[in-house]
Amino acid sequence: MTDALVQADEAPASGADRPMLVAENVHKSFGRLEVLRGIDLTVKAGEVCCVLGPSGSGKSTFLRCINHLEKINAGRIWVDGKLIGYHERGGKLHEMRDREVAAQRQDIGMVFQRFNLFPHMTALENIIEAPCRVRREPKAQARARALALLERVGLADRADSYPNQLSGGQQQRVAIARALAMRPKLMLFDEPTSALDPELVGEVLDVMKDLATDGMTMIVVTHEIGFAREVGDHLIFMDEGVVVEAGPPREVIASPRHERTRAFLAKVL
Repeated sequence: MTDALVQADEAPASGADRPMLVAENVHKSFGRLEVLRGIDLTVKAGEVCCVLGPSGSGKSTFLRCINHLEKINAGRIWVDGKLIGYHERGGKLHEMRDREVAAQRQDIGMVFQRFNLFPHMTALENIIEAPCRVRREPKAQARARALALLERVGLADRADSYPNQLSGGQQQRVAIARALAMRPKLMLFDEPTSALDPELVGEVLDVMKDLATDGMTMIVVTHEIGFAREVGDHLIFMDEGVVVEAGPPREVIASPRHERTRAFLAKVL
């Protein structure tokens, strides 16, 4: 790789001043449906960014673009200074090979609405699968870390349980532990509590609060306004594929400037 290519593939800022995430003018369409219409977002290392918005506003699609599960149609996304999914040559983007994209995804953990655990594997086996297969970690090392992560998410006694033996909240906590097992630099959460019974929501949010306290950089699509207010450092409100409003969560929630934000919050508060 040439020095020119390395420079083109890196975000403008560097070193200690470099944000963990930079998204510039991100567009995404599915056929004629334009889902993202120029998203700009910067998230600093150690920051928790919460994303609010109605269904169909593009929130989940944006998350999937960050780790290149969806290919953007225009714009740029950098994570920890590295352009995601593409090399840039002469101002044009050239998509990376699958192997290169997979390597980038190792640094980006993602937790989905549905838990997506392997049903034929125990909690422990679900967690060690990627470190062993992708990072080629020795099984004993991966197992020790997985047990420590299960303890961290309050499931030390469920290592040998299969997903169908766990509650929804427990499965989601295993999913979080599984993402953390890859030692990501950035964690993406796509409405991680939306599929849970109300009484199980708190146990998942507590784990996420603990991660925030430890300095994990997180982008969280959520309808949990209390979590956004308490834990978030930055909040964006999306609608119809654009960022309508952004700012400190307490300010946006207490005194939204835009009518669309006020109308949304009036329904969910």
